[in-house]
Amino acid sequence: MADLTKAQREHLRRLGHDLKPVVLMGAAGLTDPVLAEIRGALDHHELVKVRVRGADRDGRDATVGRICADTGADLVQRIGHVALLWRPNPERRRVSLPAG
Repeated sequence: MADLTKAQREHLRRLGHDLKPVVLMGAAGLTDPVLAEIRGALDHHELVKVRVRGADRDGRDATVGRICADTGADLVQRIGHVALLWRPNPERRRVSLPAG
């Protein structure tokens, strides 16, 4: 995980504003196939939205934390059930960040 500056987070939030969630967690919750799908989306897009299931805020926070820990992604923003995640792909950069 990278240490994103405030300016970099704001830049990523602007880029992610119009994105639709690419991974939607089902009733089974966070499973290995869902994590694999998130990893694949991050590899391809670098910046993705994930819709997280959970009845309460603490549960959603724990799920997003586990996703970030298991995928190496940075949480850019979470609003309600949707988390905006970023992880650079060193082989194929799609998103450029402003200087720190």
